[in-house]
Order: sequence, then structure tokens, then C-alpha cells
Amino acid sequence: MRLRLFTAGMTLLLGAGAAFAFFGQDSPQPQSSDTVAKPRPKDTSPPPEQAPIPSEFKKPKDLPSADSPTFRSNATTVTVDVAVLDDKNRFIPQLTPDKFRVYEDGVPQQVTQFGISEAPMTICMLIEFSGRFQQYWTRGWQETLMASYGFLETLKPDDNVAIVEYDMHPTILSDFSPDKRRAEQALNMLRIPGMSESNLFDALTDMADRMTAIEGRKAIILLASGLDTFSKITFDKARRSLQESGVPIYTISILQTARIMAEAYGMSPIAEMDFLQADNEMKTFSKETGGQSFFPRFLAEYPAIYRQIEEALRNQYTITYHPTNVARDGKFRRIKVDLINPETNESLRIVNPKGKPIKYQIVAKAGYKAPREVD
Repeated sequence: MRLRLFTAGMTLLLGAGAAFAFFGQDSPQPQSSDTVAKPRPKDTSPPPEQAPIPSEFKKPKDLPSADSPTFRSNATTVTVDVAVLDDKNRFIPQLTPDKFRVYEDGVPQQVTQFGISEAPMTICMLIEFSGRFQQYWTRGWQETLMASYGFLETLKPDDNVAIVEYDMHPTILSDFSPDKRRAEQALNMLRIPGMSESNLFDALTDMADRMTAIEGRKAIILLASGLDTFSKITFDKARRSLQESGVPIYTISILQTARIMAEAYGMSPIAEMDFLQADNEMKTFSKETGGQSFFPRFLAEYPAIYRQIEEALRNQYTITYHPTNVARDGKFRRIKVDLINPETNESLRIVNPKGKPIKYQIVAKAGYKAPREVD
């Protein structure tokens, strides 16, 4: 109840630039032809197994080439993409295989294949679009659309993109396709939100499950406040599900400026804790799936964020190894990748052109789920 009171107050702040229009605005009408909320038939039967998002992006059935690295697991082989970024989130090239150390559940693994390449991307843009913060012509509505259109412009012709919005339920507005005009038409449907709920955990795990079978460079770009209202699954269950799906998640938190404004007007401690918890959850989702999280406070920050995401996704080291643990027990195996100086076996020291050491981060998936004997 207290979160709802805060939501109403924050919506007033988001629409401060158009206050009179805001107070005269009717509540979102689901029956309007402009709404993106699509009614779903009630079904009391158990839900069927989720099928992948329909896609025009087809992959050959033979083994992927070096230009199309995948993350897959079986009894003998694991392949994982790794990005090494400097203190400005720029990709660090020209690292040799002997500098990488891979551990599975703490046990060193022998790297059998290593490569670096640039490959097309398969991207699902998952966009929060509800009546809480995206009411028509408010600041939240404008920021959401500007961020969505802006990222779409960074994609290359051979990239495949799907547009999905969510409130209480996720709605696929356009399936995977290299046709950016179709994606633009899907974004054009985001004008009047339907419901005032945002079930983040349900929507995110649903999309990740659908994308599990897609090979190649893939990721979910999440544009959201991070708040979850009435998801059927908990944060812990969503976290485990995302770890097992193997789909990197890049989170972009919207409404950071609005939150600063709300704090100036006296945000309640409970509401502030809700947003801080949402930020931490988005950080966890991105870190454990091999993605990154961003919290822009100004619209001018978005182009740099898009470049960082593109660089991290397109330029990656591909490492393949045969796990020493060949048990088909269905358990989650944790992966850790380190950079080591092969001469000293100490952490690798990377310097900039001026010879000064720089801090770097290694972006890789947290692990994979081993197959079961019956798989």
C-alpha cells in the first residue's frame, strides 16, 4: 500500500512538465486501439512448455563456426564467451590464450579452443511499459521511448532484434528479424500503457527461457525501473532460472532522475529501500548472466551505454574446454575466468599506453546446468 502511495506521488513528479494535461488525463483504457496490452484467454489447464520466440533468424544445423560462438553444455564440451573490459568499459584486445585460466567449481580446466571474433547479435529488447511510470507524455514515458529508439539505431543490418513490452504480462510486439522497420513499428505501438503492474521476474525469465535454444551471440536488453509487483516467481527462483538459461542480460535502469527529484520532495524510507533493492536485483541478474548493468541519470549518458553494450557483445573471447567433472547429475556448475601472468602465475597486470596499470573486469557467465542422465 505504501509503495502504491509513493507510485502515485512519483507519477506526479514525472509529469511535472505537463501538470495540467496530466490531471485532465483519463486512466489508461485497455479497449483503446492504441494500447499494447493484449488480452489473453483464461486457461485453467497446466501451461504448456514454452516455445522459442518465433524468429526469421535461422542457424544451420551443423556445428557453429568460429565466427558464431555459442554457450552450450553436454557431457564433454563447454563453450563460453568472455569479455575483458578496461576501467572505461572498453574491450581489451590482443590477449593470448595462455593468459586465461578457467575454473569449474574451483577446479582448473584445460582450454582446448580459443578465439576472438566479431559476430552478429540476436537481441531481445524487454521494455517495462506500465501505467505506473509510463503514463502518456510523462517524463517516464519519454525516457522509455527515447532509450528504446536510441538502442535500436545502434544495431547493424545483420543483427536480429525482437521487441517485447511487459506490464502484468509480457507481450511480443515483433519477433526476431533483421528488419529494423518492423522493430520501429513495434515501438510505435508503445503509446498508451495498459495495466499499472510490472511483473519483471515473470517477464524476464519467460524471455530467457524462450531464447535458450538460440545459438550465437544473444542477449536481453532490459529497460526497466527494476521494481516488481506481483510476479508468480520469487527473486531467488528468477535468479536460478536466469543462471540456467545462459542468456546474458544487460540492464538499463530508467527514471534515475525522477528518483532524485522524488528524494528532494521527501521520498519515504520504505520507497527508497524498494528502489535500492530493485537496483541490486538488476545488478545481480546482469552480473550472474555475464551482462552488465547501467544506471544513467541523464539522457546524454545513453549513447555511451549503447556503445559499451555493443562493444562487449560483439567483441568477445571464445573459450572451449572439456570439463573434468563428467557426471550427468543436472547440477549447476559455477564457472570462473581469471587472467594470469603465465610466467608468475599471478594476476595479470594490464597497463595503458602510458605504462600505468588499469583496472579491468572479466565478464563471463556464472556457469551452466549439467545435463541429466535422462536428457
